[in-house]
Order: sequence, then C-alpha cells, then structure tokens
Amino acid sequence: MGLFNKAKDAINAAQQQAAAAQAAAAQAAAAQAGQAGQPGSVHVEGAGSIDPAVFGGPSTRSVAEDDPIWEPINGVSLQDYADMARDAQARGINDEAGMITLAEERGIDPADAKAALDGWVARMGQSQAVGQQFRRFLGY
Repeated sequence: MGLFNKAKDAINAAQQQAAAAQAAAAQAAAAQAGQAGQPGSVHVEGAGSIDPAVFGGPSTRSVAEDDPIWEPINGVSLQDYADMARDAQARGINDEAGMITLAEERGIDPADAKAALDGWVARMGQSQAVGQQFRRFLGY
C-alpha cells in the first residue's frame, strides 16, 4: 500500500509541475506576443512561443534599444567585443588570455577587458537578443 501511495503522490506532483510549466509558458508566450513588433526593440528571430527564461535559460523576449543590457561594460560595447572576437578569430586566438592581450593592443586595461568579456558572456546568457546582435556584429 505504501508503494502505491508513493507512486500516486509522484504522479500528482508531476501533473502539478506540468500544469505550472504550461501556465508559465502561456504567460511567457503572451508577454512575447505583446512585445513582438515594437519599434525601437531588438527582437530574437526564430524564437518559439515558449521563452526559455521560464526554465532558467536565456530569454527570447524583445529588448528595447535603450535597455541597460546594451550599455558598455567598463567602456567596451557589444560592437567592440564583436570586433575583438572577429580579430581574434582571424589571428587564431581562442582563449581568454589572448583576448585580453588583444584588448590591451586596443588600449583597454586588462581588468576592464576581463570584466567586459565576462559581462558580455553573462548578458548573452540572460538574453538571446544580445547573442543574436553579437552574431550580427560578427557578420553572421
């Protein structure tokens, strides 16, 4: 009898989690639909109706062009970061130390470069719009 009760409880818990996830997905889809097409925003192309942020992933919501997520990090803009990444790729640089050296060549303090590299990666982890804009700046 105890085993059946545990199984029943597990099924009920799974059903409740599924219902909560479905409600969150519907709410995210509604929010995204309300933002789609807003002028002055960066939109994620090809985003589905479910925002991965609901499950802890990077958001697919549109981001206003004046959102603080676009602000330079220690003086390094997303465009600067993409320019350095493109240069690094052309020169075969594929590690953080090399990127920091490359930033130094551009007059960026190593500590500022490290903060910017880490910061832009973190922002891409928050919003797919940032990652998509980065790829555009890279020419993809």
